[in-house]
Amino acid sequence: MELKEQLQNDLKEAMKSKDTFKRDTIRFLMSAIKQVEVDTRKELSDEDIIKIIQKSVKQREEAASQYKEGGREDLYEKEMKEADILKSYLPKQLSDEELETELKKIIEEVGASSMKDMGKIMGVATKKLAGRADGKRINQMVKKILG
Repeated sequence: MELKEQLQNDLKEAMKSKDTFKRDTIRFLMSAIKQVEVDTRKELSDEDIIKIIQKSVKQREEAASQYKEGGREDLYEKEMKEADILKSYLPKQLSDEELETELKKIIEEVGASSMKDMGKIMGVATKKLAGRADGKRINQMVKKILG
């Protein structure tokens, strides 16, 4: 439950420093975590919390791109700022080089040789690299390697 404690402490800090934007972003995340805990009737692990954060980041980035297309720069900035705060709670993302190295190992491990093996590779890769690379990046890199 380290991640949850980290969020609690950061929430207190944001309140003390009167950083209302960060406070509100963390509160939103905490309520999303609490909602899942209530629905599932169990305390979430850090892994579960990371999935919630990733989902929230993805939602913010999608909303931001919609706002950008709509010419709403103010709302675009807000969504991106929230996404940045949320990303700070995710494990360090793999660089493209690190991701490629990891995926080459996985491809060798599962004995994949063509795009037909994409499902096998993705199954193993998304588990092994959870939190350190999202599915879209993994998919693109696998296509680059096998393509």
